[in-house]
Amino acid sequence: MNFNQIIPVAIGLLTQFGLKLLGAIVIWFIGQNLIDFGLKLLRRAFRTQHIEPTLINYLLNIVSVTLRIILIVAILGFFGVETTSFAALLAALGIAIGAAWSGLLANFAAGAFLMIFRPFKTGELISAAGVTGKVEEIGLFTTTINTSDNVRTIVANNKIFSDNIENFSANPYRRVDLKAQLHHSVDHNEAIQLLKQRISQIPHVLNNPAPDVEILDFNLAGTVLAVRPYCSNEHYWQVYFDTNKVIRETFGQAGYPVPEQRYTFSGNSEDGTKPFIPSTSFKNS
Repeated sequence: MNFNQIIPVAIGLLTQFGLKLLGAIVIWFIGQNLIDFGLKLLRRAFRTQHIEPTLINYLLNIVSVTLRIILIVAILGFFGVETTSFAALLAALGIAIGAAWSGLLANFAAGAFLMIFRPFKTGELISAAGVTGKVEEIGLFTTTINTSDNVRTIVANNKIFSDNIENFSANPYRRVDLKAQLHHSVDHNEAIQLLKQRISQIPHVLNNPAPDVEILDFNLAGTVLAVRPYCSNEHYWQVYFDTNKVIRETFGQAGYPVPEQRYTFSGNSEDGTKPFIPSTSFKNS
């Protein structure tokens, strides 16, 4: 074996391969930059057409994935790989992966249906698949939600689409549900009027519909009032906390006694003693 003849050939092949590898790296970086630049232009064009951000992000994800696959095929062609054979191999591989990972296809289909039926949009507050928060992005396979405690949560599209979806931003206002416990001796009509007057003065509480304050239930401590002001979604927690403060301050300023459970003696037991029997009465007999 003549090594003097092999070495120049090997050096020539390595040099050729190295130049092609360098060229592929250059093509990859240039292609990536062109794709990013094109996506920015496309996003700007979509925005000028006043297309909703939800649909823009979804379409750009599809375009981005497609262009990067084309870039990979072009680089393989640059190396002399038969792209038609590669495309057939990629299709067969896609079928195999799809059969093995059917969940990905289900998530992709669910994402498409989310875009078609539009149960929610980017920026809206929802509760779906056990997660409550503001929608940041609807992707090809997952949806990104930022929860109220500022935790970024990634949820599979199929899990969202197959579960109940609550959209808190769809309607112009929502109701805050609270309770107020009264003592047995308190006049409920007076308490209702005082609460209605004070709650209507809380910032961001709507006058139409007006706050609801009605009797909800009775227990051993006395009458239970349902306190239900209305507000826009963005002010929900502020109204929730302020209403609790108003309930406490209103009852305190009115001099209402602290609610407490009371019992009455009723009947005799077998040993002649009188057992405690719960009652809504506030007297002991």
